[in-house]
Amino acid sequence: MTTQTFADRAAIERHQLAELRKLTAALLDGNDFYASRLHDAGFEGIIDSINDFTSRMALTTKDEIVEDQHQHPPYGTNLTFPLDRYTRLCQTSGTTGRPLRWIDTAEDWQRMLDCWAQVYAAAGVVAGDRVFFAFSFGPFLGFWTAFEAAAQLDMMCIPGGGMSSPARLATIFDNDVTVLCCTPTYAIRLAEVAATSGFDMSRSKVSRIIVAGE
Repeated sequence: MTTQTFADRAAIERHQLAELRKLTAALLDGNDFYASRLHDAGFEGIIDSINDFTSRMALTTKDEIVEDQHQHPPYGTNLTFPLDRYTRLCQTSGTTGRPLRWIDTAEDWQRMLDCWAQVYAAAGVVAGDRVFFAFSFGPFLGFWTAFEAAAQLDMMCIPGGGMSSPARLATIFDNDVTVLCCTPTYAIRLAEVAATSGFDMSRSKVSRIIVAGE
């Protein structure tokens, strides 16, 4: 992971504008979904400022992307590169309608792993920690990026997909887990199950709980 430093806010905004111009140029050249939206907003040449862009460019809604995928299955027209550039697929649960599919390039995926590296650093999680991931490991994005980022950072990654709550608690104790990753309500649920199943969490090695979602 590489980081950049900037002298002041103006330098940050110059960098952001340069990156935005690169992005929109790529979209106009290869992404049918966003090219039409950029044309509708009048962005066919250079973008003058970020404020100009945000004031004229319409927000994209999930429903629009889902409908585009329905009209152009399976991935829609929101693709900037040939399909063989994409290495990851995730999708939403579909509880409120059709599932939304999302595919990422290796570069996109690595950027998300880099974000998780920052989360771990802020939480004081380091190489050698044993991290238990209590999520389904299905197609939903969930903690997939958290799992792979932890592996890159030389942490022991312990999957908890397809397990009952008592089985997950047993795994936490058996492997001296030091970090738990799950949703906020599931952390509460594990504590409730522990209290009724004979697991004394004060005797576990868990020192940090990282929650996401909800």
